[in-house]
Amino acid sequence: MANEKNVSAAKPKIGGAISVAPVGTTLPTDAKSELEGAFKSLGFISDDGLTNSNSPETDNQKAWGGQNVLNMMTSKEDTFQFKLIEALNIDVLKTVYGEENVTGDLSTGIKVASKNEEPENFSWIVDMILKGNVLKRIVVPSASITEIGDITYKDDESIGYECTISAVPDQNDTSHYEYMIKGSEE
Repeated sequence: MANEKNVSAAKPKIGGAISVAPVGTTLPTDAKSELEGAFKSLGFISDDGLTNSNSPETDNQKAWGGQNVLNMMTSKEDTFQFKLIEALNIDVLKTVYGEENVTGDLSTGIKVASKNEEPENFSWIVDMILKGNVLKRIVVPSASITEIGDITYKDDESIGYECTISAVPDQNDTSHYEYMIKGSEE
């Protein structure tokens, strides 16, 4: 039977919803445990939120006469899209441009070298809060940034990095995990 209590929306975890760490960092296996110290928060993302595209592509085999007789999955990409809007966050810059390509800090000066290099794979965590204080965590064991949208510099829009990350399967042939649990009442 349908139940409106199962309908929800997502808000980001306070303090930043998306975190990254080097691949191989111990990953959480639930929605509320503390993240390993290697994870760095990427701060605010735009109000467009997070979009997950996880749809298979298929090829169809037709019989003589045009009847579809077989659907074959040819690929299944698992991508996430979001816009990082903390353009002065050194961890955001290192994630977008590469750890070795960003040096310094705001007090001494930041240098970003935009290079034609393979993107680095990271482990990604997305923490959010659903209706009724349900905690949801998406764990992507390994993904790299495979697309960055145009970076716009305008006086009425925040600077941001619209990123698409593409997940690759782990040793269990899983591209991402999702965990949910009722949070504590405060």
